[in-house]
Amino acid sequence: MSVIHVTRDLLTVLLEQAADRDPSAVNLALSATRAEAFETETGLDPATPVVTHFTPAGVGGSVNAVFGVDIGTPVGGGGARFLSHPDGFLGVSKTDDLAAVVLVAVPPYDDDSVAAFDRAGDGVELAVLDAAPPEESIPE
Repeated sequence: MSVIHVTRDLLTVLLEQAADRDPSAVNLALSATRAEAFETETGLDPATPVVTHFTPAGVGGSVNAVFGVDIGTPVGGGGARFLSHPDGFLGVSKTDDLAAVVLVAVPPYDDDSVAAFDRAGDGVELAVLDAAPPEESIPE
């Protein structure tokens, strides 16, 4: 894993969430869409995962607490996390929830204050794509 790809729209929303919650930290599960599913050309290998969605905090919490079933993470999702560190530490700490990929943002929560890390806390290149994932709808 040498580059983590994320859509511009998702990164914007994540940074806004972090700024709105500051000085409290944000911790969100992220999921990806394969590049082949995008309607616009991304220039990526079709199998490349692009981080496109987040799961709002607390989704599925009651069901998990009662039945021990996690319905808050989409199938095939949750392999990445977004964390904000209001204290300004741009890295992965021992107390963070880890995932295969961790995006960490610090104040002032802009493009220059976010970085990607692997599970071990090593920095990974973060590439921002100006492309929208395919539209999704609920079947009727």
